[in-house]
Amino acid sequence: MIRVFWLALLWMGVASFGAAAPGDNAVLQAQQAFAARKPATLEQVARGVPADHVLAPYVEYWRLMLASRSEDARFSDFLARHPGSRMAEALRADWLKSLGAREAWPAYLAEYPRLVKPDAAHQCYAYRAEWASGNRSHLRETVALWFTGRDMPSACTPLFEQLIGAGLIGQEDIWRRIRLALEAGNTGVARTAANALPAGLRPAAALFDRASRDPGRLLKSGPLDSGKRGDREIALYALDRLARRSSSEAVQALRKWAPRFAAEELQAAWAHLATWAARRHEAVALGWFQQAGVAATNDFQREWRARAALRAGNWPAVQRAIEGMGEATRTLPVWRYWRARALQAAGQRAAANPLFLALAREHHYYGQLAQEELGPVMQAPVVNIKTGGDDVAAIARQPGIARALALYQLGLRSDASQEWNWTVQAFSDAQLLAAAELARRMEWYDRAINTAERTRELHDFELRFLAPYRELAQKAARENGLDEAWVFGLMRQESRFINVARSGVGASGLMQIMPATARWIAKRLGIKRFHPREMQDPAKNIQFGAYYLKHVQTSLDDSPVLATAAYNAGPGRAQRWRDSRPMEAAVYIESIPFSETRDYVKKVMSNAMYYAARFGQPSALLTERLGTVPPRKTPADSAPGPDAALEIERPGD
Repeated sequence: MIRVFWLALLWMGVASFGAAAPGDNAVLQAQQAFAARKPATLEQVARGVPADHVLAPYVEYWRLMLASRSEDARFSDFLARHPGSRMAEALRADWLKSLGAREAWPAYLAEYPRLVKPDAAHQCYAYRAEWASGNRSHLRETVALWFTGRDMPSACTPLFEQLIGAGLIGQEDIWRRIRLALEAGNTGVARTAANALPAGLRPAAALFDRASRDPGRLLKSGPLDSGKRGDREIALYALDRLARRSSSEAVQALRKWAPRFAAEELQAAWAHLATWAARRHEAVALGWFQQAGVAATNDFQREWRARAALRAGNWPAVQRAIEGMGEATRTLPVWRYWRARALQAAGQRAAANPLFLALAREHHYYGQLAQEELGPVMQAPVVNIKTGGDDVAAIARQPGIARALALYQLGLRSDASQEWNWTVQAFSDAQLLAAAELARRMEWYDRAINTAERTRELHDFELRFLAPYRELAQKAARENGLDEAWVFGLMRQESRFINVARSGVGASGLMQIMPATARWIAKRLGIKRFHPREMQDPAKNIQFGAYYLKHVQTSLDDSPVLATAAYNAGPGRAQRWRDSRPMEAAVYIESIPFSETRDYVKKVMSNAMYYAARFGQPSALLTERLGTVPPRKTPADSAPGPDAALEIERPGD
């Protein structure tokens, strides 16, 4: 049970929890021993944790995670005593893999249905267990696991061997997986899949590496035999690699290879070239997509076909590309919106309006844009619910929330967030808002926002769009002549107001500033003896972030969209993504080559709208905030300053 003094503090609205409780230090030592995989030390320090400590189950969970997987009785006992908990899910997932590795199929089949979120290894073990018991009722789902370009767990290898041996995965299926793997850039997966082919049909293993290292030379003078299916697949992969680097080199190589390809292979080759050209915003992309036809393209490529058509202002081509997508892709908000725009451009307003209306009820970037397309139409008002103290106290008494609070208090943020997320997943809207308010009082801002965003019908937009550090942000915005709502929109997207946030590439603080960028800003501001660790100071981090945001905005024709893209991906890239003519900013955003940056800019600009409303700013449309992206002055133009180092993403499976 959660400690009483915590609840008292919550009732008073106090954000901190006060002094440590008996056993807290022992819990921390236990977690450290678990992380270091020292079971003897863990057993020793666990004795100092009181049996009634809120985190005593975690200590037992850590002990079991380091125990022998053959102690089945201990595992089943823990699962019985902590049903539905995050600990039970994690322990069950781990134990099931042990049962699968031991081929303890009856025990596996008994426990597997209780696992909420199975991964690929669990699924493969489950289908192997069914196969061993003579159950063939899930053959379609079993075979479907094969069709991925990703590496699959070793648990799946015996399953795939069974399916191939039984003739349920044939040669065409093997070739399909080879192509999926090569399109995803996973040559190791492609080589492994090729081993399932008869020896005479397999492409030489060395060709995969040569196609990766020097695709141009391989296509020009390499030992590829166009009479062999495997070598033609290698040639397709090499063309894809070459197109990533240069459209002109790739199209020259394709013209040489075109007579050697089967019709479907030639269309697939054009699809590769067209997609890379579209991602570089080259005018030839749409024509190459026409060469590819429909059958040879996947949804990733169709999305880029639609984006190329958007940049060209070719609305009929936009509509055709979207209508050719699979249902799961076509019904995403992004393509529902652009389909409605295409219908509207074709004069089919009656067909477009229902799409806009459905989107306008959703609280995101495309919902805002759709609402503006509709204008002032009658809609049900958004319910902005405020939760009270009794509701917050009731949520704090939930065992999972109590454990999350205790973990958070001890600085175990990762465990705390996972425990919190697991616990709130089944909450009602009212419970979610109470939990979000609880997190806000704790100054656990990222969980407050994340939890408030989960509601379906009842909403509190002040919790979704918290504004901590406002005095610091107002000061920095005022000093740099920036819109405060925009600064908050960016800061929310960068860190969710986690002051200690640090990205995988080294960016830190509220506005996620890279060390090199921080040093550059310090030099510009005349700050001597600067060290990047100072970015953990909220005031300095916001000061530096606002300065840099203003710098890139000024360098990029005062466009907030270009500046936002530059903040994430670097000013050089934001500049290169422009066109030689003015462009609707929403189209510019949609055609950003990096999925991370594309999503980032949408969310920052959408956030800014909500913050503007919260701060009582004069009403403005999102389309006005986005504006028009001015034309690029020269191809070589580049805003000065440090550039980010993002990698262009590969297509998904």
